[in-house]
Amino acid sequence: MNRIEDLAPGAMTAKQKEVFDQLVAARGKILAPYRVWIHAPEVASRMESLGTHLNKKGALTRREVEIGILVIARHWQSPYVINAHIREGLDAGLPKQAIDAILAGEDPELADPREQAFEAFCAEIVGGAKLSDERFAHFAAKLGRPVLAEALVLLGYYSSVALAMKIHDVPTA
Repeated sequence: MNRIEDLAPGAMTAKQKEVFDQLVAARGKILAPYRVWIHAPEVASRMESLGTHLNKKGALTRREVEIGILVIARHWQSPYVINAHIREGLDAGLPKQAIDAILAGEDPELADPREQAFEAFCAEIVGGAKLSDERFAHFAAKLGRPVLAEALVLLGYYSSVALAMKIHDVPTA
């Protein structure tokens, strides 16, 4: 049962209405995670800014964003995020077998060395690994510090999305 409690426009606080209107103006509709976060309008507003940066303006390629999201969606076993980002990953040009491997927790054998390193970094971090100095140096050399920083934030952001969808039992997209 979907547990999201949608707010009727007349029941919103002034701040909720302001953020709601901003979200609709920016995206044309209010996406499912924001239907959760709108209950804390400052959070919803800041998550929108962060999400837009990560998805459209940051150091990560679209394929890297989708790789990271698939890794975190698998970790949290969030059907909504898994299904939505299988489609997004395919649309970004990720091979179906690579997506399937990521979702199975296996090596996706990506042809691009940077993408392979990015997936390995995300999978190791999400898997709870404490990187050795040598392993950290490897990832820093392959990816660069800006990518490492954004990868960590991407994983945290999409953990919030995955948990919101899972906890609120949102049907798959």
